[in-house]
Amino acid sequence: MAPRSRPAATPAPRAADMRRRGARKRLKFRADDVCSERVTVADYANSDPAIVKSGRMKKAVANAVQQEVKSLCGLEASRFPAEEVLSVTGESCDSSDEMDAKESTNERTASRKKKSKRHKENPDEAVGEDYPIDIWLLLASYIRPEDTVKFSLICKKAWTVTCTAAFWTRLYRRHYTLDAYLPLRLRPESMERLHCLRACVIRSLYHMYEPFASRVSRNPAIPETTPSTLKNSKCLLFWCRKIEGNRREPMWEFNFKFKKQPPRLKSNCCKGLQPPVQYEDVHTNPDQDCCLLQITTLNFIFLPVVMGMVFTLFTINVSTDMRHHRVRLMFQDSPVRNGKKPRLDQGVQVVLDPVHSVRLLDWWHPHYPFSLKA
Repeated sequence: MAPRSRPAATPAPRAADMRRRGARKRLKFRADDVCSERVTVADYANSDPAIVKSGRMKKAVANAVQQEVKSLCGLEASRFPAEEVLSVTGESCDSSDEMDAKESTNERTASRKKKSKRHKENPDEAVGEDYPIDIWLLLASYIRPEDTVKFSLICKKAWTVTCTAAFWTRLYRRHYTLDAYLPLRLRPESMERLHCLRACVIRSLYHMYEPFASRVSRNPAIPETTPSTLKNSKCLLFWCRKIEGNRREPMWEFNFKFKKQPPRLKSNCCKGLQPPVQYEDVHTNPDQDCCLLQITTLNFIFLPVVMGMVFTLFTINVSTDMRHHRVRLMFQDSPVRNGKKPRLDQGVQVVLDPVHSVRLLDWWHPHYPFSLKA
C-alpha cells in the first residue's frame, strides 16, 4: 500500500509577527489630510486609545492645523513647511516642544540681527518726530493741573515747557476767579514777579481749583494712621501760640517745621533734572521738601528745645482719660538708618497729652505759613 499523503504542516507563526499583529494601530496623518475641514472630534480628548495612544492630538498635527489656519487668514506662514512638521509624527510630544522652542529662539535671534544691521546702516537716523517747542507750549494750554507731571514726561521739550514762566502764568490765569479769596502774595498783581512763581501758582491752585481744594478739606482732626513721612526729617523751627475759642480755657498750638532729608546714595549720581538756567528764578522755592506738624493741646505744656535735631519716632495713642489722644515725639542728633529702632536713652522725648488735633501740612497747603517776600 502506498503511504497516505499527509497534509503539509503549517509553519508556526513567529513571535515577531504576533507582536506586530497585536500592536495597537496608530493614526497616520498626511500633509494633504491636515486641513480645517478634516479635523474631527476623534482627534481630541475623547478619541479611541486604540487609535491614538496618547489619547489626544499630536503636537505636530496641531502645529500643522495652525499653519493651515494662518494660510487661510492671509497671515505669514511658519518657517517650516507642513511636510516637515508632519514628518515627525512618530516622535514624542517632548521632541515637538523642543522644536518649537528652537524655532522661537531662531526667530528672535534673526530679528535682533536685522535690527542691529539696520542700526549699523543708519546710525544717525532719528527715531520719531521732532516738533518745535511752540507746539508743546500750545498743547500745554489744554492740560489739567494734575496732569502736569504726565505731560512733562512725554519728551524733553515738553518738560522744558513746564519750566517756563509762560506755562505757569497761563495756568494761573486759566483758573483764577474774581470771587476767590487769596493771600496778598497770591493775587494777580503779585504774580507778575518771576521769583518763586511756580510755588505761588501751586499754592493758589489749592485755593481756586476745586479738585485740589477738596483734597485738603477732607483731612480729619486726628489722622487715621500715624504719618511715617517725617522719619529722619530735620526740625528747622519750633513755636507755639495761644488759640482763643468757645472754650473757657484757651487751647495751645505747637508747630514743628521739618525739612525732609534727601536719601543717602552710594554712588555719586546726579540729583535729577535741573531747570534751565534762565528759569531758575521761576523754580526757586525756599519751602521745598518742607512740612509743618501742628499739634493742638487743651493746655500749655513745657517742651525742651529740639531745633536742629532729627525726628526719629512719632506715635499717636489714646490718652489715659480715654477721651483724648496722646502724642509722643522722639528727636535725636543723627538719623536712624537701615530700619533700626531709635534708642530712648540717646535722644529727647516730647510727650503731649491731652491732644485735641494733629495735622500735617505740606508746603502747598492753604494753612501753611509762608513769607510774603517769597
